[in-house]
Amino acid sequence: MPQLRTLAATTTLLTLSGLLAGCSLSGGADESAGDKTVVVATHDSWAMSKKVLEEFTDKTGYRVKIEPNGDAGQLTNKLVLTKGSPIADAVYGIDNTFASRAVDEGVLADYSPKDEPASSSKYTLGDAKGDAQLTPVDYGDVCVNVDDVWFARHEVTPPRTLADLTSSDYKSLFVTPGATSSSPGLAFLLATIAKYGDGWQAYWRKLMANNTKITAGWTDAYEVDFTAGGGDGDRPVVLSYASSPPFTIPKGEKRPTTSALLDTCFRQVEYAGVLKGASNSAGAKAFVDFMTQRAFQDALPDNMYVYPVDSGATLPADWAAYAKTAPDPLTVPPAEIAKNRDTWLREWGDITSR
Repeated sequence: MPQLRTLAATTTLLTLSGLLAGCSLSGGADESAGDKTVVVATHDSWAMSKKVLEEFTDKTGYRVKIEPNGDAGQLTNKLVLTKGSPIADAVYGIDNTFASRAVDEGVLADYSPKDEPASSSKYTLGDAKGDAQLTPVDYGDVCVNVDDVWFARHEVTPPRTLADLTSSDYKSLFVTPGATSSSPGLAFLLATIAKYGDGWQAYWRKLMANNTKITAGWTDAYEVDFTAGGGDGDRPVVLSYASSPPFTIPKGEKRPTTSALLDTCFRQVEYAGVLKGASNSAGAKAFVDFMTQRAFQDALPDNMYVYPVDSGATLPADWAAYAKTAPDPLTVPPAEIAKNRDTWLREWGDITSR
């Protein structure tokens, strides 16, 4: 989750820009508010309705000021570089591909909300130190998506598995954002590592030999190259999200024109935490608490296109039918990611640049 990482990234950023025009996301906070302002460092895909954030202000008296800092990786790096002089009070958007780095670098203070939903326990890092510092807020499945209309029109059976993407039947049909420049791209690389283990490099060589296209980010892959992305794309297979298909339901119709391949998904979990040395640690703790509560959890799907960790939260009707999560998502332990990330990315770069 995202990070990166939503179908409506452009809408998200426009929403964020509009809200920031009021100087804060809670309706008018400014620096003169002193310790009543909570500064939250996030990734660029943050978006939350003004109504929900005003509810937080009404409950606690704190106003929220959002500070975007790139994708999940850039956000984490920024926090590490400013350790000792934190850029915010709280952080939202560190995901399980970068969580270990944030914890190991000591940028977070210990804090766990008292009233977290019971269902959030299955999204913890599984590390005592990390679980004391990072609170699960949402998750999302990064999956290969296909344009069902294109495949029906061309009378071609669509791919269903990661292995299918290397078949000559799908030569020049797949596009994915790169692992070094995109959070979902990194998630896809990790999915292949989870699936193939030491054979992931051989798999990627087959992908590249099948003329897989690599783009800088999700927007280029989905909105430019994907045949169902709204542009003039020529590739009917794309890396996106399990939550993407509902957004391809044509106006006046009931079914999406795309589907997610649930056997290809890597699960991203996004966390919130209090920054060590925060100027307003009390406000930061209050906001982390709020993100685990029902008002915020219910609002996540419509605002950030991710799944709430609270299993009792309400999902849009279309999601229940067309945005199902993967029953057995591919995962890599955060500690293993932290240990091998740089090596994997270097090796992936060597393969894809040839």
